Amino acid sequence: MSDKKRVLITGGAGFLGSHLCDRFLAEGYHVIAMDNLVTGDLENIQHLFGKENFEFHHHDVSKFVFVPGKLDYILHFASPASPIDYLKIPIQTLKVGSLGTHNLLGLARVKGARMLIASTSEVYGDPEIHPQVEEYFGNVNPVGPRGCYDEAKRFQEAITMAYHNHHGLETRIVRIFNTYGPRMRLNDGRVLPAFLSQALRGENLTVFGDGSQTRSFCYVDDLIEGIYRLLLSDYHMPVNIGNPSEITIKEFGEEIARLTGVEFKPDYRPLPENDPMKRRPDITKAKEVLGWEPKVDRAEGLRRTLEYFREHVPGVVTGQVDNTPRTF
Repeated sequence: MSDKKRVLITGGAGFLGSHLCDRFLAEGYHVIAMDNLVTGDLENIQHLFGKENFEFHHHDVSKFVFVPGKLDYILHFASPASPIDYLKIPIQTLKVGSLGTHNLLGLARVKGARMLIASTSEVYGDPEIHPQVEEYFGNVNPVGPRGCYDEAKRFQEAITMAYHNHHGLETRIVRIFNTYGPRMRLNDGRVLPAFLSQALRGENLTVFGDGSQTRSFCYVDDLIEGIYRLLLSDYHMPVNIGNPSEITIKEFGEEIARLTGVEFKPDYRPLPENDPMKRRPDITKAKEVLGWEPKVDRAEGLRRTLEYFREHVPGVVTGQVDNTPRTF
């Protein structure tokens, strides 16, 4: 057997999982991607098929997980991750965060592997503390429409810490804030793919509420770097990874309109129940423990993402979109 370190990446055909596959292959690992393709897409990893150190397993981690041979690391990124998904497949969302995490922690224990779980800023709910620090316990409605995702991730953190404390398993917890970049699902319901797709098709931009709620967007390459550093660190408590540059949704829509060369025409809709009004990470811990902070500013990240969307969004209005790069 090869002496290369072997890493299992669940959700490997998803947005973040596929970028993690790229990173670990580039670092010289043998990568095993696992995905049931409910929200993942083989197109995200088709460039990896045929590579000597890459393999793909079509499997649902909510069921028993078997991987032959040694495993050095497990990164658990399998989960629906958009509001549309929560409403469409709430039970699967809960199962992958609970049963799936349990199965993978058991696998990590058997293999003697270190396991990193993908948690989320959603564990903070609609926060009463701003920006959000890792010590904040959150303000979450467990029986609301978003509860299936929020509570799945909170349980995921709890069982991971139980395995760490009770079994001595090496574990890492990353709390991911809003992330964007190439390979995002165009129709996943999140604000960035929605705004870019609508602008490219010449449609009005859908703004929920009055647009005063805030988000903080991190470019995917920065996020992957933070995750990689956390995995190889000695720190087992949760760490926020995100970009603290905060913007209102209305201002963000105006940026997207300028970037794509269209007029900003908002289509206001009622604010979804329990939608967080503020979202901004405190990344003091990431800076101190990992020496990490984001490098790609939003203007540059959006330009890179726009290139991907131009190639993938159907019904792009030709002649309306100005290709000239804009600055903000």
